Amino acid sequence: MDPLTPNPGTRESARNGLAIVGFVALVALGMWLAVYSARFVPAAVDHLGAAAVYLSSAFSPSPRPSLSVVPDATSTVESALSSSSTTAAAPQTSRTPATPHYPVPQPGRETSTTTTISGATPTGTYYGLPDLAVTIDRIGYLATTSAESFVASSTVPHGSRPAIVFTVKNVGTNISQPWNFTAKIPTQTAYVYTAPTQQVLRPGESIQFTLGFDEANAGAKQSISIHLNPGGSDATTANNDASAMLTILGS
Repeated sequence: MDPLTPNPGTRESARNGLAIVGFVALVALGMWLAVYSARFVPAAVDHLGAAAVYLSSAFSPSPRPSLSVVPDATSTVESALSSSSTTAAAPQTSRTPATPHYPVPQPGRETSTTTTISGATPTGTYYGLPDLAVTIDRIGYLATTSAESFVASSTVPHGSRPAIVFTVKNVGTNISQPWNFTAKIPTQTAYVYTAPTQQVLRPGESIQFTLGFDEANAGAKQSISIHLNPGGSDATTANNDASAMLTILGS
C-alpha cells in the first residue's frame, strides 16, 4: 500500500469525528437560541403590546323645561251687612220706624300666582329619527393617566399621552338605539380602538368623552379620528365622523 494513501479506516474515523463535532455544535446552537428566545423575545413582544387607551365620559341630560302653574283666581270680597245704629233723635210726632242703610257690596281685586315645578318631565311624544353627531371639542394631552390631567395644546410634549375631548349628541327628534364608536389613533403599531356599547340618548342628551393613549408615533399632523356606529336608524351619517391633527414630539 502506498504510504501516502490514507487508510480506509482512518477516513471513516475522521468522518465520524466530524459528524460528532457537527452534532455537538448544532445542539449548542439550539440551546443558545432557546435561551435567547426565552430572555429577549418576550421582552420585545411585551414592549410592542404595551400601548394603552385611557377613556372617560360625562353624561349631560337634555334641558328640561320648568312647568308653570298659573291659576286664574278671582276673589270677590263681600262686605258683611252691618246694622245701622240709630242716633238719638229729637222727639218725633210719628212712630214710623227709620229705614236701615245697607252698604253696596264691592268686587275684590283679581289675583294670580305662578308656581314653578323644577325638573318636570315634558310629556311630548317622540317622532321621526334620532341623529347622533360627533364633534371634537379640544385636542391636547394627558399629563398622567387621569382625564382630569388633560391639557389643551396642539403639540404633545415628549413622554406625554396624546388626547382629545369630543362630544356625541343626539340632535334628532327620537331616542337612539344603544351605540358605540371607534377611534383610529396613531400608535407605533396601527391600532383602532373600539369603545364598549353606550347608553341610549334622548333628543338633546349628550356624552362628552376624553380619550388618551400612549406609545404614540412622533411627528407632525398625526391624525386621530372618531367614527360613530349608531346601532340603528339615524337621520344622517354625514355627522358620524370627526378628526383632528396633533404634533407629537419624539425623543
